Amino acid sequence: MTSPPPPANFGQACRDLLKLSLPFVLSSSFSTLQIFIDRVFISAVNADAVAATMPTVGCFWAPMALLQFTVLYATVFVAQYSGAKRPERIGPVVWQALYFAVGAGVLFPVLIPLVDAIIASTNHEPDVKRLESIYFRSLSFAVLPMLIVAGVNAFFAGRQKSWTVLLINGVGAASNALLAIPFILWNAEDPEAAMFGAGCAAALGSWVSAIVGLYLFLQPRYREEFGTGTGWRFDRVLFRRLMNFGIPNGTQFAVEAAAFTAFIFIIGNMGKAQLAATTLTFTVNMLTFLPVMGLGQGVEVLVGKRQGENRPDLSARTTHAGALLASAYMFLVAISFCVLPYTMMAPFQAEMKPEDWAAVGPMIPILLRFVAVYSLADGANIIYAFGLRGAGDTRFVSLLTIGLSWPLWVLPTYFCYEFGWGIYAAWGFATLYVVSLAIGFALRFLGGRWRTMKVIESVAEIENSGDAVTK
Repeated sequence: MTSPPPPANFGQACRDLLKLSLPFVLSSSFSTLQIFIDRVFISAVNADAVAATMPTVGCFWAPMALLQFTVLYATVFVAQYSGAKRPERIGPVVWQALYFAVGAGVLFPVLIPLVDAIIASTNHEPDVKRLESIYFRSLSFAVLPMLIVAGVNAFFAGRQKSWTVLLINGVGAASNALLAIPFILWNAEDPEAAMFGAGCAAALGSWVSAIVGLYLFLQPRYREEFGTGTGWRFDRVLFRRLMNFGIPNGTQFAVEAAAFTAFIFIIGNMGKAQLAATTLTFTVNMLTFLPVMGLGQGVEVLVGKRQGENRPDLSARTTHAGALLASAYMFLVAISFCVLPYTMMAPFQAEMKPEDWAAVGPMIPILLRFVAVYSLADGANIIYAFGLRGAGDTRFVSLLTIGLSWPLWVLPTYFCYEFGWGIYAAWGFATLYVVSLAIGFALRFLGGRWRTMKVIESVAEIENSGDAVTK
C-alpha cells in the first residue's frame, strides 16, 4: 500500500485543490439550493406533493445518472489530454460526448410508460402516484439540455476552467429559480399543475445553460487550439474509447441511484408520513452532500491531469488532501445535524400544514442522526471514488457499488418493510452501506493499482488507426 504524502507538501496540495474546486462547490451548491427551493415551494402545495417528489426524482435520476455521468467522463479525457500536452484531441472527444448526449436525450421519453408501470405497482396512495407520474413526464423534457450541458462542462472542467462551469450552471439555476415561482408557487392550489410546472421550470432553466455553454464552447479562440471547430466529425475509435470508460462510470451512479430509488419506494410503502420525512431529510442532506461532490470534481480533474503528465505521486497527494478537507467539513455537518435539526427543517415546517407537520416532524431529528453518522464516512467515500475515476479505474468503482448496494442496503430495507422493523432500521442499513463503500474505495486507492492507469491513447495508437479522423 502507498503512504500518505509528507505533511510539508500537503498544505500546498490542499490550497491548489480548494482554488480549483471552489467554483465546482459553488456550482453544486447552486443546483442543490434550487432543489431545496423547489421542495420548499412544493411543500406549500400539500403532503401528497412532498411525498411524490423523492420517488419521482429517484425514477428520473437512475437512468439519467447513467447518461449524464457517461457524458461527464469526457472531463477525465480532457484533463489527461491537457496533462499530456495534446490539446488537438480535446475538441474531438467533447464532440463524441455531445453526440451521445443528443442521441440519449432524444430517446429518454421512451422510458415514460415503463416508469408509469413501476409507479402503478407500488402501494403508494392514489393521489401520490398520480403526482409522481406527472412530475416524471415533465422532468423528461429536461434531459436533452442537461446532457448537452454535461458535455460542454467537460470541455471547461477538464481544462481547469471551473469558473466557466460555474457561470454555465449558475445562469441555468437562476432561471430555474425564477421560473419556479410562477410554475410551482402560483399553482399551489392545483397540485397537478404545480408538479408539472416544477419539471418545466427545470427543463427551461437547463436550456438556458445549454445555450450559454454551446456559445462559449464554439468561441473562435477554441476552434483551432482545441479542435472545437475542426474536430466535430464522428470518430468511431475515440467514441468507443469514451464509452469503454464512461459507461462504467455512469453505471456506478445509475446503480446507486436505482438502489436509492428502491429504498425510497419501499419507505413509501411504510406510509405517507415516513416517505415525506425521508424526502425532507434527504433534501437537507443534499445541501451538505453535493458541495463535497464539487470538491470531488476538483480531485478528478487534477488526478486526470497528473496521470496525463505521468505524475501519480501528485495524484495521490491531491486525493489525500481532498479526503482530509471533505472529512473535516463532514464532521462539522454531522454536528449541525445533531444539534440543530429543527432549525434546518424550519423552512419546510413554515410551509407545511400543521396537521401534516405533526405526522412528519417528530421523525426527522432521528433520521438526521443517521445522516450525521454516515456523513463522517461519506467524505472519504466521495473523494477516493473520484480519485479512482480520474485515473481511469471506473470498472472497480462500478463493481464495488453493484456488489454492496443491494445486499447491504436495498434487500435489508425490504426486510424492514416486510417484517415490520420500521423506518429507523431501514436507515440503519443505509448507513452501513455508505460506511462499507467508503472503506472499499479507500483500500483500493491505497492499494495503488490506479497509478499505472490512463484513459487516453498513445500518439502511436492514433497514427496506426485507420478509423481515427482527427489527429
